[in-house]
Amino acid sequence: MKRLFLLSAVLILSACSFHPIYGVNKYTPVSTETKFETIQIANIPNREGQYLRNALIDRLYRNGKTKNPEYTLTISPIRETQRDLDITIEADTTRAQLRLDTQMRLTDIKTKEDVINRNLNSIASYNVLGSEFTNRVSEQSTRENILNDLARQIEMQISLYFKQDKS
Repeated sequence: MKRLFLLSAVLILSACSFHPIYGVNKYTPVSTETKFETIQIANIPNREGQYLRNALIDRLYRNGKTKNPEYTLTISPIRETQRDLDITIEADTTRAQLRLDTQMRLTDIKTKEDVINRNLNSIASYNVLGSEFTNRVSEQSTRENILNDLARQIEMQISLYFKQDKS
């Protein structure tokens, strides 16, 4: 019974033309990691932008910075929104939410055409405690986690673009 289930699962996955995003197969002779190296990452303003750009460099450039870019990745300035979520009877906040919004554009350098244009956002919350230092550390840690999530989203969007069948 287990073998029959496993065999049917494999057949179903192969029937729906499932193929992994990373790696080389008959649909994409060049891996997405190789295509990542053709992207030039533009500067992003502010401290959060610098952090995001560094996270993208770590994710996209496995073999060093590109020498012959084919694409330019542009990230708009990051907008931050902060909200108090849980307020006590004494009007003290015990939980806060941090949201970062931005827009990414991947532009083909030859045609000057945007191949990807997406709005991205990420939300996380953190505890607000009695110590100001603890709150600042919590908030900064949450901000870094959100920026890493935005970098992951950008990497995924670019991977999906490079993996799509362009025929």
